[in-house]
Amino acid sequence: MINTAEIQNAKNRFGVIGNAPPLNFALSIAIQVAPTDLTVLINGESGSGKESFSKIIHGLSHRKLGPFIAINCGAIPEGTIDSELFGHVKGSFTGAFEERKGYFETTNGGTIFLDEIAEMPLGTQARLLRILENGEYIPVGSSKVKKTNVRVVAATNVNLQSAIEKGEFREDLYYRLNTVPIVVPPLRDRGFDIELLFIKFTSDFAERNHIQPVDLTEEARAMLRSFRFPGNIRQLKNIAEQITILENDRVINSQILEKYLPKSQKSGLPALLNPSDLGGLNDYSERELLYKVLFDMKKDITDLKKLVYSMMQNDGLNAPSESVKHDLFKDVLASEAPVVFTRPAIADSEPVYPVYNQPLSENFIQIDDYQKSRENVEDISHETEEESLSLEKNEKDMIIKALKKNNFKRKYAAMSLGISERTLYRKIKQYDIEDED
Repeated sequence: MINTAEIQNAKNRFGVIGNAPPLNFALSIAIQVAPTDLTVLINGESGSGKESFSKIIHGLSHRKLGPFIAINCGAIPEGTIDSELFGHVKGSFTGAFEERKGYFETTNGGTIFLDEIAEMPLGTQARLLRILENGEYIPVGSSKVKKTNVRVVAATNVNLQSAIEKGEFREDLYYRLNTVPIVVPPLRDRGFDIELLFIKFTSDFAERNHIQPVDLTEEARAMLRSFRFPGNIRQLKNIAEQITILENDRVINSQILEKYLPKSQKSGLPALLNPSDLGGLNDYSERELLYKVLFDMKKDITDLKKLVYSMMQNDGLNAPSESVKHDLFKDVLASEAPVVFTRPAIADSEPVYPVYNQPLSENFIQIDDYQKSRENVEDISHETEEESLSLEKNEKDMIIKALKKNNFKRKYAAMSLGISERTLYRKIKQYDIEDED
């Protein structure tokens, strides 16, 4: 188990500022996993310091004397990322005038940090999965398999589970990378670490530029801690350097600090929805969609109450006391009269059959389940057969006439009959019509 002294030694060695419990927990995991060769996936918002954790893992591992390289997968064009990572042979594509070694070959025995791993193309993800499984890869344009011994530390600022559901990230690669997950906390969750980092940034900047560092009043410190910092440490550093170089006063109060904090990002509280800002359903934010779902649920619950109340009134269900009924169904009672749902009455003994009307004439024969005798039913099957034969004869005559009219040209005969030539051919065979063709 990692103790406080080991965490503090790692902070001093790698320049980590802060004492927030989430930060210490993430550091303890990094220290424990560093001596192994396990793949690590670092999760955290943009600007929260994920690359610093990759350097800590490399610096505390047995690979610390080997090479370390950090690659931003989102900054490399999709067409060249395979060549950058795995290398290529001469003539493998336009512009490949000579052989080139990839990062996985040049960092053999070291650590490679793949930042923004979610931006990696799916084809490249398949190649990376092979390296993680058996250390093998093939340069672009080559048929020769190469081996490498590289530890992979990946980082992302997006939800990879959601990317998997959208088909943008391989599920097998996710579980291979996520052997040991580390969650880097956002700056807004680090409390007084924000003040310590601000002092560090303004002191370093003032020393480099030979000016006096600034200090904050207590009100300014409270304002700084309450700011959400969507840009995290990177945003805090920019604000500290701006204040240090632009302000003449070396003591910064809340009024001065407020000028450097974007107003749209000062609070994380829900804002009122302006309908004029919505262009359509696709423009809705998650909060607005949540409101819509809640309103729909309220409508459904009201309709359900109406149904239950109607059943209580009409079907004799066990009803609660009047006071409880009033509390449960007061919105139903206050609205329009509830819809009355009725079900048909069913006798306890004999089944209910439909009632038939009297025949309209003596020649009409009615057949139903009550009929015991079928003596008055006349067999007309022979008439149906004769009618069928008559239809076939008429059809055969029409086909013969159409063939004769068009000099037995099937194409034109079919057109005159309004059928396809293939159907006409089938009918000729069916009726055994002699065809002069």
